[in-house]
Amino acid sequence: MVILESRVAPEWVDYNGHMNDAEYARVFSLAVEALMDRIGLDAAGRARHGVTIYTLETHLCYRREAHEGQPLRVELTLLDRDAKRLHVFFELFDEAGTLLATSEEMLMGIDSQAGRPAPFPAPIEAAIAALPHAARDAWPALAGRTIGIRR
Repeated sequence: MVILESRVAPEWVDYNGHMNDAEYARVFSLAVEALMDRIGLDAAGRARHGVTIYTLETHLCYRREAHEGQPLRVELTLLDRDAKRLHVFFELFDEAGTLLATSEEMLMGIDSQAGRPAPFPAPIEAAIAALPHAARDAWPALAGRTIGIRR
């Protein structure tokens, strides 16, 4: 599912002539915001339900360079969920469908008043249930990776 479409902004380009590594994280952060909007946790939804989402962990993999002005598309796969958490996998593509980067993230529902983990309200839970969900044996090939020096 396409969750975000964007373009490489001039200020995202670094001294190497391509999108800076921090800007990939920005694009995936924007994708989390787009996901929040999609499931009803836009500004009005956050105020109504008293719930927001925090990012607990991110594993970002860089695959290819992106350049100024280049169109970008972020696709979302929901890997797993429970009452309070979402395990999501984002893939960043260019206009030709080339994979530029991935971001695997653990997101947590948070009670905005208490600043503590909270289950998603029923309307938000229903919207989450409608997201594309990958069975464990059908996860994207780059999901579930660990960092380490292979020997």
